[in-house]
Amino acid sequence: MAGRFLSLFGGLGRLGTLGALIWLLLAAPGAAGAEPAAADALRARFAALRASGSATVLDRAVYLQSREQSEQMHGEVYAVVDRPFAELRSELARAAPWCGILILHLNVKYCRATSGAAGEVLVAGVGRKFDQPLDGVHWARFAFSAPGAGEDFLHVELSAPTGPMSTYDYRISVESVPLAAGQTLLHMRYSWSFGLAAKWAMDVYLSTVGRGKAGLAVVGRKPDGQPVYSSGMRGVIERNTLRYYLAIDAYLASRALPPAERFPRSLQLWFNGTERYAEQLHEIDRDEYMAMKLREAQRQETVPPPPPPSR
Repeated sequence: MAGRFLSLFGGLGRLGTLGALIWLLLAAPGAAGAEPAAADALRARFAALRASGSATVLDRAVYLQSREQSEQMHGEVYAVVDRPFAELRSELARAAPWCGILILHLNVKYCRATSGAAGEVLVAGVGRKFDQPLDGVHWARFAFSAPGAGEDFLHVELSAPTGPMSTYDYRISVESVPLAAGQTLLHMRYSWSFGLAAKWAMDVYLSTVGRGKAGLAVVGRKPDGQPVYSSGMRGVIERNTLRYYLAIDAYLASRALPPAERFPRSLQLWFNGTERYAEQLHEIDRDEYMAMKLREAQRQETVPPPPPPSR
């Protein structure tokens, strides 16, 4: 039970109270200048984050933060992406490309974008880190929205109200703004909440198969100077936050190729990205990962998603 639970997808430089209130008012729907205000606020938060030194700095100008609250796990990545903003907006502001992103993650076994009276939805099958039939996965339905998709600011939200056992309120949020010289600032947030049953399952996992797995944040130093990394629940959210960021990055990097070459290349790029943090992220060998994901991609093209649950 703990293993199945954990298969599910696996502060910032603070604004002053007054500054945060002003930003919220400016960015409220329908407010004049909402997108420029939101874009400026994102750039300001990133500048403050870099100046404060409060985040974990990874390679390629990637900054990771995490926090563990009583009933919620929260991870964030800020990254300078060497791609034009228009390219990110073209891909990320639509629902369908997100299945090409999510399926790169080891635990995502199926994804199909659908639309209906309730709007656009990503139907995702989430399971273990190895081959698994669809009747053994947990199905999550992520509502997709793009509340901001203007010339200079992008804001996309994926949200699922429930997960397995007592988990709930899964969210993946992306904001981005253009920077100079064809670069884009991307901010990704990943979070989920949990109840007592889920916390019990997590505790079982962390005391068994998850024991000893490291996160990304350096929380101390050994006598020889080697880093001591975060662990436990914080390590879990950091690993999966980074995996999802790397999936976005790999997907975008493959878009310039001919269509038939894009998905295999995105798999290679995602695996290469995770291997840069092998101590934290390595789970299976490259050939096993590639073969499994190619089969899963074929399956999600040919097998229809399950219907919405009856109310």
